[in-house]
Amino acid sequence: MSRSFDVVVIGAGPAGYVAAIRASQLGMNVACIDEWENLDGKNAFGGTCLNAGCIPSKALLESSELYHRAGHEFSKHGINLSGVQLDLAAMQKRKATIVRQLTGGIAGLFKANKVEGLAGHGKLLAGKEVEYTPTDGEVEVFDSRYVILASGSTPIELPIAPFDGKRIVDSWGALEFAEVPGTLGVVGAGVIGLELGSVWNRLGSEVVILEAMQDFLFMADKELAKDAQRHFKKQGLNIQLGAKVTSAKTSAKGVTVEYEDKDGPQTVMVEKLVVAVGRRPFTEDLFTDDSGVVTDERGFIEVDEQCRTSIKGVFAVGDCVRGPMLAHKGSEEGVMAADLIAGEIAEVNYSVIPSVIYTAPEIAWVGKTEEEVQASGRPYKTGTFPFAASGRAKAMEQTAGMVKIVSAKDDDEILGVHIVGPMAGELISEAVLAMEFSASTEDLQRTIHAHPSLAEAIHEASLAVDNRALNFPNK
Repeated sequence: MSRSFDVVVIGAGPAGYVAAIRASQLGMNVACIDEWENLDGKNAFGGTCLNAGCIPSKALLESSELYHRAGHEFSKHGINLSGVQLDLAAMQKRKATIVRQLTGGIAGLFKANKVEGLAGHGKLLAGKEVEYTPTDGEVEVFDSRYVILASGSTPIELPIAPFDGKRIVDSWGALEFAEVPGTLGVVGAGVIGLELGSVWNRLGSEVVILEAMQDFLFMADKELAKDAQRHFKKQGLNIQLGAKVTSAKTSAKGVTVEYEDKDGPQTVMVEKLVVAVGRRPFTEDLFTDDSGVVTDERGFIEVDEQCRTSIKGVFAVGDCVRGPMLAHKGSEEGVMAADLIAGEIAEVNYSVIPSVIYTAPEIAWVGKTEEEVQASGRPYKTGTFPFAASGRAKAMEQTAGMVKIVSAKDDDEILGVHIVGPMAGELISEAVLAMEFSASTEDLQRTIHAHPSLAEAIHEASLAVDNRALNFPNK
């Protein structure tokens, strides 16, 4: 006799495990199936984010930044160190410990919330039945009232540079190097490429990043992207724009990468090559042809604004559906799906989803860029404030970057906030909250910020929108 569940979630990444927990909190009988297997052959919850993406990369970014600062910045604080040495094995062990603690934490959360966490493969069948193939054991078929598909995404592989796990690797492979490459090539100057390039650049690699687009960070505000590019260049990151990779051939010495730019064919030799050109939805063997699930031409599962698929009672959330591939976006969609199943009122405000790049300086933004507002035809005004004028940033010896605010001229609504600088990923939350409440620039101007703090830069930028900045010359 098959088991029955109110909700079966397929995928235990940030979208799936959160959906499962919320559904159980709302009184439903829930199972969450996930087939993630780590390099040691053990199953783990958390998906790409916790096991091979967000968490391990941030751990290495933090460790590598501290190493870099110890060697290049501490002396400015009167802290003179000699013989600073890198212990990459210890750094990698710390990263693995953090990952293990957090993925194990999800198993604990499942237990505490009475979610049945199942290791193995889940597949949606016709009639909302779910086939469960455990890691070891016999196949089961579950009856379910509702199904939430949260299968995530996987790195895009280039036919001209296939992954071999040794010389040419994906983002996961780039987090597992046992030695610092003398030279490292990165294909793609997006979020992942910049973060991974920064890690190994700080640890001693000579890094070249090849980006096919002519514009650096085309999705960000151009003024801030230009500022960030300048800082990365100072750090030694060799970012080549308009560089279209045509081939990558491995040998015992490394990888010979051929690319074309405005000057014609070019060649660069690197010890290892990271391909970080984006991710695609992971939907292989996720549902049968007669299940009723519809995908678009790019492989994304088609859903409405509330993440409902074309099948009544079946939702899809996270990276396998439209929208930015961000863990926090997926989590909110998972919560929304569970709430809607329970009959609650729920929605996701897609216009105020923050984006963060955890480089140094960090880059974060929410809302529209100046270019997008300009293209819309809506009259607007802008204000900027550099961290070089921030007392807190100076005390931290981290003055790179600035805050930029774009607001409407007609009703003063904040349309976009863009930050390059220290702790930008934390600072952007104030902007997200302000925009969630449709705040005006004046609202920020009248909000008292602690002194001295990095957040004062947001306050000053809001004042600068109306030429009222107090600690930096106005336009």
